[in-house]
Amino acid sequence: MTKNMPTPEQEERAAEALLPHLLVTEILARYRQGKGNEIASNKFASPESSAALAANTFGLFLTRPSDLPQLPCWTGDWQPASVVPEVEVRFPWSGGLHPWLDVVVETDDHFIGIESKRYEPFRGRHDDGKAPFSDAYWRDKWGRRMQPYEWLRDGLAKRPLLFKYLDAVQLVKHAFGLRTQAHKRGKVPILAYVYAEPESWPDGKPVSSDKRDQHAEEVRCFARLVDGAEVRFMHFTYRALLATFSASTSRDVRHHADKVRERFDVI
Repeated sequence: MTKNMPTPEQEERAAEALLPHLLVTEILARYRQGKGNEIASNKFASPESSAALAANTFGLFLTRPSDLPQLPCWTGDWQPASVVPEVEVRFPWSGGLHPWLDVVVETDDHFIGIESKRYEPFRGRHDDGKAPFSDAYWRDKWGRRMQPYEWLRDGLAKRPLLFKYLDAVQLVKHAFGLRTQAHKRGKVPILAYVYAEPESWPDGKPVSSDKRDQHAEEVRCFARLVDGAEVRFMHFTYRALLATFSASTSRDVRHHADKVRERFDVI
């Protein structure tokens, strides 16, 4: 088997990580073609997987995007035309690595990239000595309205661990990719950050409430720093997101919210 070719056993474990009322085959096909190697690495089947949480939460809407309730903090019209998990948002050049978003939602006017986090913020971040951004990120490609993200890029280049819990480097890269793809489609780019607030790890060890609070504060700080940029930054918890599902007029969507809460202990 090649690195990106899952074994039948890995495929089975990944399928078991998805709620049975979802289109399991179609959802796993998206992750099989992604570069995150989620299935073959067994990351998708891990009890800590944020990709599995996102896939389960948004998977219901893969073939019924119009049923996706309005995202928390959203203002204006809401008519989703597509909801797709595991999507590459390429920069305006061919070589190198390009960001992958957990979910992309498109409306007639907006291109929304969703980044999902679950346990990642609480694992601890370390400086590996590598430059957080390659030279390509300083190309004159982003336009004046992306200056807030460029200022963050400059600061993070000098201090990669400026944020202790939030992966701000990843979010800046996502914003640049989203801006590129939204321009190609003639749409408004939005970066949405959705995160869980687990009280304990799968083995029962508590997650410090101080760490959860500090992560949430860093998210709010990031939002303040990029306020007014072309790529609007939205943030909300899975609890808030599922509350919108529970308020849906669709019985299927309300039932789905209950099943996601039950499987992933979203409180």
